[in-house]
Amino acid sequence: MVNAVLFYDFEVFAYDWLVVIIDMTKKSETVIHNDPDKLQKIYDENINDIWVGFNSRHYDQYILKGILCGFEPKKINDHIIIKGLPGWKFSSLFKNIPLINYDVMQNVDRGLKSFEGFMGNSIKETSVPFDIDRPLTKEEVAETIKYCRHDVQQTIEVFIQRKEDFEAQFGLLKMFHLPLSGISKTKVQLSADILGARKRDWDDEFDIDFPPTLQIKKYTQVLDWYKNPANRKYRVDPTNPKSEKMQCQIIVAGVPHVFAWGGVHGAIEQYSGTGYFLNMDVSSLYPTLMCVYNLMSRSVPEDGFERFKEIRNYRLELKHQGKKKEQAPLKIVLNGTYGAMKDINNALYDPRQANRVCVYGQLLLLDLIEKLEPYAQIIQSNTDGILIKMPTGKDEGEWFNLIDDICYEWETRTGLDLEFDEYRKVFQKDVNNYIIVDKKGGFKSKGAYVKKLGSLDYDLPILNKALVDYMIHGVPIEETIMQCDDLKEFQLVSKISGKYEQIWHGGTFSDVQTMTKTGKKRKIKKYNFDGVPVKEKCVRLFASKNQSDGTFYKKHAQTGSFEKLQNSPEHCFMFNDEVNDVKVPAKLDKQWYIDFALRRLKDFGVV
Repeated sequence: MVNAVLFYDFEVFAYDWLVVIIDMTKKSETVIHNDPDKLQKIYDENINDIWVGFNSRHYDQYILKGILCGFEPKKINDHIIIKGLPGWKFSSLFKNIPLINYDVMQNVDRGLKSFEGFMGNSIKETSVPFDIDRPLTKEEVAETIKYCRHDVQQTIEVFIQRKEDFEAQFGLLKMFHLPLSGISKTKVQLSADILGARKRDWDDEFDIDFPPTLQIKKYTQVLDWYKNPANRKYRVDPTNPKSEKMQCQIIVAGVPHVFAWGGVHGAIEQYSGTGYFLNMDVSSLYPTLMCVYNLMSRSVPEDGFERFKEIRNYRLELKHQGKKKEQAPLKIVLNGTYGAMKDINNALYDPRQANRVCVYGQLLLLDLIEKLEPYAQIIQSNTDGILIKMPTGKDEGEWFNLIDDICYEWETRTGLDLEFDEYRKVFQKDVNNYIIVDKKGGFKSKGAYVKKLGSLDYDLPILNKALVDYMIHGVPIEETIMQCDDLKEFQLVSKISGKYEQIWHGGTFSDVQTMTKTGKKRKIKKYNFDGVPVKEKCVRLFASKNQSDGTFYKKHAQTGSFEKLQNSPEHCFMFNDEVNDVKVPAKLDKQWYIDFALRRLKDFGVV
């Protein structure tokens, strides 16, 4: 029985370690400093409970297990952080310490500090360096506890924002009668367990074929591209991960398209228009392809495949009933299986089947585009959908019926189902950035420029609001920005990666002459180190009217070169304290945001 959910975070130094544990059920806090016995006691008391951390799957759980095994936590820390090795490889004894660990962090996350910044909270760092080579003083311990407590509290906030993810994964365990320890696994690991997958090795990654239902007569060039053995690789130079991707670039229905080893993409770039638009999405494309065309991983037994089909059918049934919450656990299995087939460490690994799913999907969509082309303008196509526009002078009802008949034939032949939505206005930068508006003013958006921002990605929000208000309601960019008095709306949160050593504020550059490897002279800009070093690796920046407020740079750890922080103004100030409810100061340069928004609007072909 689960008695509690505990949130925890470890801090490790050469001669000290500490952990802050907050029990949300008991509303209690435990702080442990260099006391393995106390840690053992609280572990024993909560061995059946869920321990929640941020990046705890890769770090904190191994520090905890290591201390309980009698290891020095600093050695485990260096094994993971310095050497970059997985924690489980440090010792086989870790298997003897069961821990129900749930990690709030997801693969795409940039770190807890970024989230703290987006949420408007303080992102100030402790002044105690983690490489300090002596025991901490009482004052340093107290400051580190304060810092650690703050991180645990922030982890709780992120958990609350992502509570639906936890509930979906927990629901999956209950639905398929899996042990609670499954909450420690990734979603794709759970998917493999539910389907009964057994890891196998494959050597036929590009042994692909085409759907037997396919009818392509015009754009056979795409078929020829896939048939060519020379194109059956992901990159021009498979040994170089930075090499150019293998792609078939072709004009389809007057629109540039790309076919390759991912989803099809095509769009009229910098397009804006009004009229009668139909957006057609294939319902649950990849799972349906797997079911209809027998494209499931060959590592899954027959009964597992039948279970997958049942999950898909039940999910679609719930979708039609509008039961969004009930669908969530099922979507974990359905959406995770395709990606897992490309993961060599997952039991579902079967890259040939993944490539077949991908190719089948692209070609069947091309099939549909070919059928629609004589009767509609193609605005964009993506992995699982097409956006088309009715030609001028047509009757909407008659045209819809014509398109519906074409789609019905395609659906009947292919075994796929389309969902239709009507729109009246389109603003499109490219296939990944657009807004489409219906006749009631409701809209669908995609892309960093115009997506609806949440608490965990609240970056330059005033720009998104200004663009959306202009496109949907016709509100001038200047009006939206000038009338906003909330400083948080203007925040740019920037965190440097491990490739960079430090952030610097201000400073100048000098022209320096150097020699290239071939002996030629060339001039480069060299930083004079006359700026101010910033101790934080994550900063919250704002455009400044003050010319004395300098540029923020990041220093590369290996080359020593300096680069301006992405999207940051030439003149800006930093505010790393809590920014919620803080009003705009006089020095905020709103014109910089107006100019930035207008540049983005131009990318949509509007101005």
